[in-house]
Amino acid sequence: MKRVENKVVLITGGASGVGKADALLLAAEGARVVVADVNCQAGQAVADEIGAHALFIELDVADETHWQRAIAKTLAHFGRLDVLVNNAAICPLGTIEQASLEQWRNVMRVNADGYFLGCKYAVEAMKNNAAGGSIIMMSSVAALAGLAPMCAYSSSKGAVTALTRSVAVHCKQQGYRIRCNSVHPDGIWTPMTQAMVPDLDPVALGIGDNPMARMCMPEDVADLVLFLASDESRFINGAELRIDNAQLISGIA
Repeated sequence: MKRVENKVVLITGGASGVGKADALLLAAEGARVVVADVNCQAGQAVADEIGAHALFIELDVADETHWQRAIAKTLAHFGRLDVLVNNAAICPLGTIEQASLEQWRNVMRVNADGYFLGCKYAVEAMKNNAAGGSIIMMSSVAALAGLAPMCAYSSSKGAVTALTRSVAVHCKQQGYRIRCNSVHPDGIWTPMTQAMVPDLDPVALGIGDNPMARMCMPEDVADLVLFLASDESRFINGAELRIDNAQLISGIA
């Protein structure tokens, strides 16, 4: 039995990396998938790969009008929204001494403003669903530990984590049956990571093969996203779920 049969899922940053892995897995498990991204060509390619049960929508997550249009198109095409995966993010390097105000504001625009807008319009779309809904927030262990090279990114993911708790409590108090949980990976072997650290050797690090590796694959995260999107996680709400192979509690330097 497919685990998210007929659920309508909107995934931001769905054109590549974790978002693409989420889209492909949830579609394989029976979901109707909205692939949302600023990269129209790559996003449409993912939707085409899935087939008739997918729709691509161009979405700049920091633009409120884009969100309003994306939700309206989702409802018009599929009739409802059951799951939002707030996944799109940027991750430039920069310590507190190196990061500029411009970098800080740009990161917050995408990683914090974008998630706020996603939650705001997803709650509006889901709150009258008889079965409620699930909002899945891609945070990071950077929100829980001090990662010096990623000052703005770490701070933005801290905002995402706090927002998750606020949304979860609000929806419960209002009786909306909408769950909101945050996912906290450490390293993920995605195109964004590879561009940041091009000298990393995935074979030497055991990425993809060694269960003791620090860096996981996008599919590892997608497995957790599938669980949170499904009714199997119906009593999990406001939780912070680490997917870091115990790296945080081992010392994350």
